[in-house]
Amino acid sequence: MIRYRSSTAVRDAPPSVLDAGRVAELFRLLGDHTRTSILYALLEGGELSVGELAQAAGASETSTSHALRLLRTARIVQSRRDGRTVYYSLQDQQVRMLLELAGAT
Repeated sequence: MIRYRSSTAVRDAPPSVLDAGRVAELFRLLGDHTRTSILYALLEGGELSVGELAQAAGASETSTSHALRLLRTARIVQSRRDGRTVYYSLQDQQVRMLLELAGAT
């Protein structure tokens, strides 16, 4: 259940600048088609390699790797190496919920 704060409570306790900055950064990362496609592929496929993610996003492996580096730095995805192959999966549960909500029709 979502609890709404009264306008008085919002005025008395606005979100911190740090919290607002984190949310703004998250939406900036989600604002790129390739990164969002990667995240939806991970949401549906679980753990996927760079090649699989590039194919799902319709992007080159180079641009996919760059996008994954940004997402990994933001702790939205995590990686696991198996030999020469690196697999990625969603790490941030809030991003998972956000993608599920945004994808709902």
